[in-house]
Amino acid sequence: MAILPIRTFGDPVLRTPATPVATIDDAVRKLVEDMIETMYDAPGVGLAAPQIGVSRRVAVFDAQDGLGPRVMINPELVETAESWEFEEGCLSVPGHFWTISRPGFARVRALDLDGNIVEYAGDELLGRVLQHELDHLDGILLLDRLPRRTRRQALAQLRDEALGLVVEE
Repeated sequence: MAILPIRTFGDPVLRTPATPVATIDDAVRKLVEDMIETMYDAPGVGLAAPQIGVSRRVAVFDAQDGLGPRVMINPELVETAESWEFEEGCLSVPGHFWTISRPGFARVRALDLDGNIVEYAGDELLGRVLQHELDHLDGILLLDRLPRRTRRQALAQLRDEALGLVVEE
């Protein structure tokens, strides 16, 4: 297993919709192992393959519910309900958190490492993690979920940080 570098805001792979996995083979299994190790090392509760520079529809997560790490291969969102606002962060935009409005409940259908269809459904942290990781697989960042004015401010702050214009206190 290996801990891989996490791609951050500005990397084009984060804006590119990921390619579906055609065959679950040893390469995909190794990718998943590396992703889980990288997620825990970060530390995070979810990680999508594009975040480590691999444009494949693979994501891992641990919703801190005692069930441990789980994998989603070629996931699709099949149901959402209600709406919540919650502060959300992202390993690809480190050190930043914004209030994001998302459905409060999500159900996702995907394949596991054996090629079996699995469903994950939940609200609160699990619901947010499922949606957040699917966004990554579709080339969407949490910045895209912000209201227009907040998004402009966030992008300006990220630009200033990248240019070294932010003075740390």
